[in-house]
Amino acid sequence: MAFGDFGRAGGDIAFSRRSLLRSSAWLTAGAAMSAMPMGRLAFAHDVSESWPNISTMVNSYLDSKKVASMLVTLGDGQEDHAHTIGGGTLALGDSTPIDEDSLFRIYSMTKPITGMATMMLIDEGLLGLDQPVGEILPAFADMQVLVDPEGPLEDTVPADRPITIRHLLTHTAGIGYLITSKGPLGQAFVDQGLVGGRVSRFPIPGLPNVTPAPNLEEWADRLATLPLMAQPGTEWIYSASIDLLGRVIEVVSGQSFESFLQTRLFDPCGMSSTYFTVPKSEAGRLTTNYGIAGGLTLPIDTGANSIFLDAPFVPSGGGGLVSSAKDYDRFLRMVLGYGLLDGERVMSESAVRVGTSNLLPDAVDTSTTWIAGEGHGAGGRVVGKQYGWGGAAGTLASVDFSLNKRVCLFTQYMPTEAYPIRKEFLAAIQADLKIKLLG
Repeated sequence: MAFGDFGRAGGDIAFSRRSLLRSSAWLTAGAAMSAMPMGRLAFAHDVSESWPNISTMVNSYLDSKKVASMLVTLGDGQEDHAHTIGGGTLALGDSTPIDEDSLFRIYSMTKPITGMATMMLIDEGLLGLDQPVGEILPAFADMQVLVDPEGPLEDTVPADRPITIRHLLTHTAGIGYLITSKGPLGQAFVDQGLVGGRVSRFPIPGLPNVTPAPNLEEWADRLATLPLMAQPGTEWIYSASIDLLGRVIEVVSGQSFESFLQTRLFDPCGMSSTYFTVPKSEAGRLTTNYGIAGGLTLPIDTGANSIFLDAPFVPSGGGGLVSSAKDYDRFLRMVLGYGLLDGERVMSESAVRVGTSNLLPDAVDTSTTWIAGEGHGAGGRVVGKQYGWGGAAGTLASVDFSLNKRVCLFTQYMPTEAYPIRKEFLAAIQADLKIKLLG
């Protein structure tokens, strides 16, 4: 499970440092990250000195013990090592410092990875962007749509059109989600074990106690029995659609979802620390995730006893991965290089260009959603030439093609709205840019 934050097709957003400084709005999660113009001055010397307000913000959270760790990475073009700000320890009260190889639960930052994996298969002709999903998973051929998204499951009408791969990539299939569906549909997600990720071995107040479906195939079959929340291609609804793409990838590729990601993305990108299941030998690198409630900071998943040390029943393409700052920066480098990394082609340039463009169906109106005025590509938000997403435990990542930059923020706490880190982060960037412009 995870909460993501991050134009119309082909439309560039006019962007400048001065216009950013004049803007009072902030685009939550990945959008906040993607709106960061980073000049080469930032990498001319020590990064903390070049970005004093970011450094101050990060250190304020670390010094006050609000978080155990906070690490910002800033990468310029295809330089092979991102610069960093921040640090901390694996857990509060722990003396082990984090670094770029420490492991974080990235939750919905899994979505762009699944999106790019899907684009590979589209590029190879094994999938079509507008191909009906029912041609691959027949159970999704004739879907029903709820008359009222919070109403009885029996009160439905037939879908006007089939769900397509484009719909799955952009959360416009009408599919629900454990964390967004309400009423009988929300309860059905719980009853059917349609989880989209893992949080803890122990019950968490406010989160349903769900027994997950036994495997990804069964998960998809159960999802197909539930009605949709909206007609396909008409509304943007944050959903389980990216998780469903994991099953699509399995059927089309002939490999398990985990194997496909490992052989086609992780190994070629040199992402040796990205896992659905963290090996017990690597538990010493795994951070602790915290829950923030009532002014208290409580561990909900420790590194030594993490639920991510166990193999998941369902590998979640929407929110199931653990990764390191170094690994995710390599993924961003590949995307920023239009499929090239260290001189080796991981995926085609056209697949990246299409996947990071606005793929929203023309009929979809996002004005009442939290991506209002923005676009959506293959598993990630699109704002002009920026592409990225955020995760439920406070992680963020994006690339900016026009500025040739990549950026991540890693920390571990839930829920993300417990602290205004994303808003403060953008404000710190704006303040640092003002210093550079005026000084």
